[in-house]
Amino acid sequence: MKFSLRTLLRGSLLLIALVTSYAYANKLDDIHQHGVLKVAVPQDFPPFGSVGTDMKPHGYDIDMATYLAKQMHVKLKLIPVSSANRIPYLLSGRADLVISSLGKNKKRAKVIDFSHAYAPFFLGVFGVKSINVTKPSDLAGKTIGVTRGAIEDLQLTKVAPPSATIKRFEDNNTTLSAYLSGQVNLIATGNLVMASIAHRNPARLPNTKFPLKNSPCYVGLAKNEPALKAEVNKLISEGLKNGTLTKMSEKWLKEPLPDNFGQNS
Repeated sequence: MKFSLRTLLRGSLLLIALVTSYAYANKLDDIHQHGVLKVAVPQDFPPFGSVGTDMKPHGYDIDMATYLAKQMHVKLKLIPVSSANRIPYLLSGRADLVISSLGKNKKRAKVIDFSHAYAPFFLGVFGVKSINVTKPSDLAGKTIGVTRGAIEDLQLTKVAPPSATIKRFEDNNTTLSAYLSGQVNLIATGNLVMASIAHRNPARLPNTKFPLKNSPCYVGLAKNEPALKAEVNKLISEGLKNGTLTKMSEKWLKEPLPDNFGQNS
């Protein structure tokens, strides 16, 4: 029986595809077989990941990776990455998961998969506890500080009532200084900036009033890993139900998870 070169080539490609698909589909089995979960984590993005004074990695993402490895009953291998190389590390197989303050968008979704959301990342209006603000209309007659031209400035401008005063500053440091000094008691910025203030100056501990733009963090996985994805999602769901993820948020972001967090992830 004779076979053309094209037929043989097609058969070879099909075999490679099947083998590759099988390997990816059993990534969870590989992790358990080797007893190690390799996780790419940030090294210079506090409070999600940074090197502490003890020269060990600390942060929300490190705690999340530790939680997953513990629940999967395997050892954890942390792989420090940057924003630029975290997805290549995943695609090359050097990491099983990426837990690195990773947001989800259509471009990324074409090359990797995402778990359920595990951590909040959002722009919002924050301020001192004594000010009762829960929605944009509550800003009527109040002054809000924001960095001129930033995304939060654009979002705030869309929703603020006409009687609100938006006080724009030229850079983030000036905006933060205005809040820390009491020049403004409300500020529009990101929740990570607010967490930083909470660590630096507890006397001006900011409370979340309401979100302006939501972009939570997800665990990144290579495509075609249904078993591993299902396991990660199960553990995230359990962590949300038993309060583990809320404790992480309170530890690193100084606030509990937002209401209804994770329901639409």
